Amino acid sequence: MIIAAGGGRRIGGPEALLHQGAKPLVNRMIDTMTQAGCERIVVVLGAAADQVRETADLTGATVVVNRAWGTGVGSSIRAGLAAIDDELVEAVVVVPVDMPGLTPAAVRRVAALPYPDVLVCATYDGLRGYPMLFGRRHWAGIATLASADVGARPYLLAHKDQIVDIACDTVADGSRVDTPELMALYGLTVPPQRVGV
Repeated sequence: MIIAAGGGRRIGGPEALLHQGAKPLVNRMIDTMTQAGCERIVVVLGAAADQVRETADLTGATVVVNRAWGTGVGSSIRAGLAAIDDELVEAVVVVPVDMPGLTPAAVRRVAALPYPDVLVCATYDGLRGYPMLFGRRHWAGIATLASADVGARPYLLAHKDQIVDIACDTVADGSRVDTPELMALYGLTVPPQRVGV
């Protein structure tokens, strides 16, 4: 599941509209997840969803539009989980679109135990981050507790003894692009056709 719904207030517009070179960042993330072996991709859009559909190639992905994106990432996680109707899916890898340094290797590490009772978090310098792996048995609880801009954190804190931490420092960069400086560092640009949110 790729969360690409935020308005990107700190960077001047929706993260899902950012480009790295000629390619939309959301397509780079789809490629990363596909190369990691994810069989199904759910993309949760929100801010500027129509523009994202026009600029990105979302063929083959299940696209969900979170109309409540302004309330924070919690509502996007809920929308994404609700869209996974295949009962054979036992776990979901969750990543935000604004992680250009994420690699298939990091996703594979976190997704190595795709069981219904797992909770896995990538760590960078000992701090938890994305990707995260949520087993199906946790989805209802995550959806219930997911809130505002802290997403699944309340649920994870309540179940911290069950979380498996997987170090990903050596295979990926866990930075989220939330400043103009990081945009410049990763060579991210904003397409000129973007107007408003």
